[in-house]
Amino acid sequence: MGFARTCSVALVGVEGVVVEVQADLEPGVAAFTLVGLPDKSLTESRDRVRAAVVNSGAEWPQKKLTVGLSPASVPKSGSGFDLAVAAAVLGAAERIDPRAIADLVLIGELGLDGRVRPVRGILPAVLAAADAGYRQVVVPEQTAGEAALVPGVSVLGVRSLRQLIAVLTDEPVPEEEPTEAGRPDAILAGLLVPGAGLGTGLTPDPTGTDEGPDLADVAGQHRARRALEVAAAGSHHILLSGPPGAGKTMLAERLPGILPPLTRQESLEVTAVHSVAGILPPGEPLVRRAPYCAPHHSATMQSLVGGGNGLPRPGAVSLAHRGILFLDEAPEFSGKALDALRQPLESGHVVIARAAGVVRLPARFLLALAANPCPCGRHTLHGAGCECPAALVRRYQARLSGPLLDRVDLRVEAEPVTRADLLGQGGRGETTAAVAERVREARARAAVRLADTPWNVNSDIPGHELRTRYLAVPGALAAAERDIERGHLTARGLDRVLRVAWTVADLAGHDRPDSEDIALALELRTGIARGVPVGAGGRT
Repeated sequence: MGFARTCSVALVGVEGVVVEVQADLEPGVAAFTLVGLPDKSLTESRDRVRAAVVNSGAEWPQKKLTVGLSPASVPKSGSGFDLAVAAAVLGAAERIDPRAIADLVLIGELGLDGRVRPVRGILPAVLAAADAGYRQVVVPEQTAGEAALVPGVSVLGVRSLRQLIAVLTDEPVPEEEPTEAGRPDAILAGLLVPGAGLGTGLTPDPTGTDEGPDLADVAGQHRARRALEVAAAGSHHILLSGPPGAGKTMLAERLPGILPPLTRQESLEVTAVHSVAGILPPGEPLVRRAPYCAPHHSATMQSLVGGGNGLPRPGAVSLAHRGILFLDEAPEFSGKALDALRQPLESGHVVIARAAGVVRLPARFLLALAANPCPCGRHTLHGAGCECPAALVRRYQARLSGPLLDRVDLRVEAEPVTRADLLGQGGRGETTAAVAERVREARARAAVRLADTPWNVNSDIPGHELRTRYLAVPGALAAAERDIERGHLTARGLDRVLRVAWTVADLAGHDRPDSEDIALALELRTGIARGVPVGAGGRT
């Protein structure tokens, strides 16, 4: 009787579970049994592994073969177990030393000719292996760079099963023929989900080398530009409302350019989500730029928060993790889809329960909403001929529910662009680079203040801490207290006003928010003019 074991990783959402792959050979009629809650694609690995082993020059054992995936209670899906199953079978057949693979984690799909094909989710799988104490992993050659992002792990990238057998048996490693120059590499198809990158609205260059659209291209909109700067500096949610053609979408598309680059930890989180979702560009293993996701208004609730057959897959809120989720024409989204955003907006993650299991996905994003004032969009324009009945306007605006808007920090009216602004008579606005520099300085001030806390930006600070630890200038909250008494502010609204006020103070270089900082935060929150002039880089 022959027995061997090795390890692989099963992904549940964006988290991995180390799975022990055991192979047992017994005398009897030749058969191949795979147990341990495999799905259809994993069950088919029996035929893939057999053909790959034979075509790699190894002999297939003509005995009763049982392969077990432990723990058997965890559902397992995908083709990433092929390499581990093949190694366990060869170890049980004594083609390779079983001790050489006992502490290895192997991830990869096998082609019928023995080539090792890449699979999605390599980064979270290797992270799970490292957390479990494993220090050696074998992955497809094309994803070795992604696996190498995990510190403290030795990564071996192989192109074929023949190469793996040679490495484990100390034989000369055969050279595999590379793909001809100019021809598409069909092996890379395993990294991308067909159609997943179309319509997601993700930034085409996640590495940050492309500067993207410039904020200076936006004509006018000085108050909206200032609100955009505040939103980026403190990671505050923002609602841009106004007539069509005012520049709401242009402003939102330029928001990623003024956000600071992702930290190392944030990059790993974003890369793990994109790897599982199948939208990580080949050859660029690390996402360094904040993602920008803009789903169409016909998107379903499942596409926004996550779902799918079997275990849920990441939705738009997870694809926008540590970045921006932009909902253009927000009132046109279904009410269920919009209200489903409440949980991730408050907690920074989304919990999805399905029959196949419960999955927790990261979803800490900056929400940007754009909305017209009425179905025709001309309700706020004088003399523009809006014919929408008052009841229709109220129903249209009520599609953005009160509980959802209560979680939005900044509400800005995008004013119609004047002829002078369009012709450039007022001069061009500030560039993205100039605004981004102020945002970085404000983030740096906040980072110094929050150095010994679990929070990174002002929008993360709990309300209790704002009212007891991070205090404004004495007497500065008088206007906010009056708004609470008049019903213009809720308790949650006061906390969000204080967060925005700290961001305004950071942009202005103040140690603590004063009355004018509070007034500007109230104006951005409630939309009620407070007589506070707004200029680039601070008050004028």
